[in-house]
Amino acid sequence: MKIKVINPNTTLEMTKGIEHAALSAKRADTEIIAVSPEMGPASIESFYDEYLSIAGVLDEVRKGERQGVDAYVIACYGDPGLQAAREVTHAPVIGIAEASLYMASMLAARFSIVTVLPRIKTMLEELVSGYGMDHRVLQIRTTPMCVLDFERDPERGIEMLRQEGRRALEEDDAEAILLGCAGMADFADSLETELGVPVIDGVVAAVKFAEAIVDLGKTTSKHKTYKAPERKPFTGMLQPFANR
Repeated sequence: MKIKVINPNTTLEMTKGIEHAALSAKRADTEIIAVSPEMGPASIESFYDEYLSIAGVLDEVRKGERQGVDAYVIACYGDPGLQAAREVTHAPVIGIAEASLYMASMLAARFSIVTVLPRIKTMLEELVSGYGMDHRVLQIRTTPMCVLDFERDPERGIEMLRQEGRRALEEDDAEAILLGCAGMADFADSLETELGVPVIDGVVAAVKFAEAIVDLGKTTSKHKTYKAPERKPFTGMLQPFANR
């Protein structure tokens, strides 16, 4: 099968790290296509960044339809454009936050998320609520690091995650830790060994869910909510996105 992993930001170094995580989890017969869109922000750390990244995500899904892609993974912890992407393909589309939350709920009763800048906290609280996981997520813990800081200074990055992970266990009574950024993928295994609880990277979780759903022959429902968008004209820079 062919899984397209879309990093919604345009930093190719981060895309390579995401690709490494996806390749480490995939089966031998699964092909991973890891990409960044041609348009979008260098990193996603605000509602503004997130909303402006969605057009690039949808453009990559549209390209994937011509590439024979069997499933898509949106590799940003805000799951930007997830619902819209499901409208433009029959293939399964999985967000890494969604995947990590669902996987954690099968492994632990309660868990905490460790993510990047403090301003992300409200965004993730709304995301968690939307997935109906308020009662499972104990705390959303932040670090003083930007998304790309984890690429530039991985030693400091893992130390920040280690500190917040330990606080989550001691102060939150968390039974698992979710890494709230695709750029943290390389740290999951070592943190799990140190902390002694499941540490879940959303990229890996999403790839495995994608493989299972494709194996089962399931596709995105087109009965109502996720049916193709109605045809209508779009103007300006959005003209290429008109549904034809």
